[in-house]
Amino acid sequence: MHKKQVMIQRIQTVYFLISEILIGLLFFVPFAEIAGTGSAVYRFDMDGLHLMGVPKPESIISGQPLVFLSTLVLLFVISAIFRFKNRKTQIWITIVNIIFLLVLWGLMFYDVLSGAKSVSGTYSFRFYFTFPLIAIVFNYMAIREIKKDDILVRSVDRIR
Repeated sequence: MHKKQVMIQRIQTVYFLISEILIGLLFFVPFAEIAGTGSAVYRFDMDGLHLMGVPKPESIISGQPLVFLSTLVLLFVISAIFRFKNRKTQIWITIVNIIFLLVLWGLMFYDVLSGAKSVSGTYSFRFYFTFPLIAIVFNYMAIREIKKDDILVRSVDRIR
C-alpha cells in the first residue's frame, strides 16, 4: 500500500507558514513611531504614516507600496508551499521571495526615515519592524530542508 505524501508533514512547510504569519501580522501592527515637534506622535504601519489619536487620520506617507510588496510576498510563500512536488521551482520561488523580503524591509526603513524627516521628528522602531528579516531566516531554513529532501530522494533513486 502506497502512502501519499502530505505537504504539511514536511518541516519546510512549517517554516513557510511561520514566514506567512510574520508578514501577515504586519498588516495589523505598527512597526515604527515618530515623535514629531511638540507632543505630536505619528504611527507608521501598512496604512502609511499618520498622526496617532485622530479618528480616520490622513496619511502623510502612503503605505500602498508596502501593501503591494507584502501581498506579493504572501502570494510567493503560498506558491512555494504548493510547489512541494517540484523542489527546484520551490527553491527558486523561495529565493525570489527572500529578495522581495529584503526590498520590503528596505522600503519600510526608507519610509520611516522619510517620514521622520518630513515631520521633523525622531523615530523609534518596534519589534514588528524585524518581521521581514525573521521571515528571511525562515525562508532560508526552508531552502535547506528542501535541499535535504532532494538529496534524500536522489539517494533513494540510486538504491533502486
